[in-house]
Amino acid sequence: MADVNRGDRPLSPHLTIYRPQLTSMTSILTRITGNALLVAMLLIVWWFLAAASSPEYFAIANGVLTSWFGDLVLFLSLWALWFHTLAGIRHLIWDTAAMLDIGQAEMLGKCVIGGSVVLTILTVIII
Repeated sequence: MADVNRGDRPLSPHLTIYRPQLTSMTSILTRITGNALLVAMLLIVWWFLAAASSPEYFAIANGVLTSWFGDLVLFLSLWALWFHTLAGIRHLIWDTAAMLDIGQAEMLGKCVIGGSVVLTILTVIII
């Protein structure tokens, strides 16, 4: 029978005692960026459909995508694309059972974060 007199111990790890690891946070962020890329894709498809519809409708869609908000969304989408790509490469490395030690896994997580920022800036500068 289970011990019901556990005292003041929490039944499971709680936010006050749990420290999130870099690998878990980057894994969660990979899922978030994947879903965010779907939303960005829908905006771009909307822009193409507006271009095929009429000049008036295209002016509205183009106005949204070239506004400061549209520029911000597209910039963050570019970062999400690089982050998601590099995180996918990290998972391919892990699929070969390489770099699974804690230190190496954290180094890969830092490389994914840093690499995505650097590649995003380089892409914006080049384009």
